Amino acid sequence: MLVLGRSQVEALLDMDTLIDALASAMADLSAGRASAPDRVAALVPEREALLAAMPGFVPSAGVLMSKLVSLFPQNAGTALPTHQALIVVFDPATGEPAALLDGTVITAMRTGACSALSVRLLAREDATVLAILGTGVQARSHARAICRVRPIRQIRVAGRDPAKAAALVSELSAVVEAEVRPASTYAEALDGADIAAATTHAVEPVIRRTWLAPGVHITSVGYNPAGREVDDATVAEALVCVESRQAALAPFPAGSNDLLGPIRDGLITAEHVHAELGELVAGSKTGRTSPDQITLYKSVGVAVQDAVAAALVVTAARQRSVGEEITLR
Repeated sequence: MLVLGRSQVEALLDMDTLIDALASAMADLSAGRASAPDRVAALVPEREALLAAMPGFVPSAGVLMSKLVSLFPQNAGTALPTHQALIVVFDPATGEPAALLDGTVITAMRTGACSALSVRLLAREDATVLAILGTGVQARSHARAICRVRPIRQIRVAGRDPAKAAALVSELSAVVEAEVRPASTYAEALDGADIAAATTHAVEPVIRRTWLAPGVHITSVGYNPAGREVDDATVAEALVCVESRQAALAPFPAGSNDLLGPIRDGLITAEHVHAELGELVAGSKTGRTSPDQITLYKSVGVAVQDAVAAALVVTAARQRSVGEEITLR
């Protein structure tokens, strides 16, 4: 069995290739060709944490795998990430374990890459101003990924901790061509932004309709069982897209409070979810219909994303003779 560590995974996974691979995977999921059961989780209440399992099978990519991912929000500000993961890849013909790899980098990169796919499908072609809400791993991943698919000229960073926002501004300034600057509030970051990427652990919404410019595209990937990132007014007005209706509308720990709350309160119905990304890729659903339309991609994360990313990593590792081979027997 091939074993790959975090730095090896990061070096082997190319963002541009991943965005393209995710387009195919999301189309497979929407067409019923891929299998990704709802996430299940064991809760760790004393740490406000959980350990989730996410199996997935993508025949077109020749990959069968399962991810174990822990979410420990109290790790924020420590040396440990809030999200940590392992992925086991199996031979889809025999079920034999074929590879074990760090999934922490994959989780960050595939989430940012799928948001970038949503930007490619839904944001205005002339979008140049990006608001990044949050200062963690996903904020970094989203800034890098979204700059691959739109001509971003300015990035505004806002978070709860001004020092972390300033550090992220400095870090991003060295790796992207856009001007990167801090914003003192979420509202300031969103003022006039063409794209908004919410990557927080917020309890109260960081995306509010009154803060948004016409025509903005929103990506929301934050997850907090006790809260949400996007307010009711934005959800109700926006053209809403998801990875999977089944996953987004499923009960905890799979679904999205941002959608389930307004449905529960009678503000919208399940039919308000306009499309899955795979339907937009395949052309069976339309995307943006006007320059001023607000579009929202609400992500909950699905296993096919991890599967295609893992397949890319394992293929590249075998081609380059990277990693350690171990025997389980």
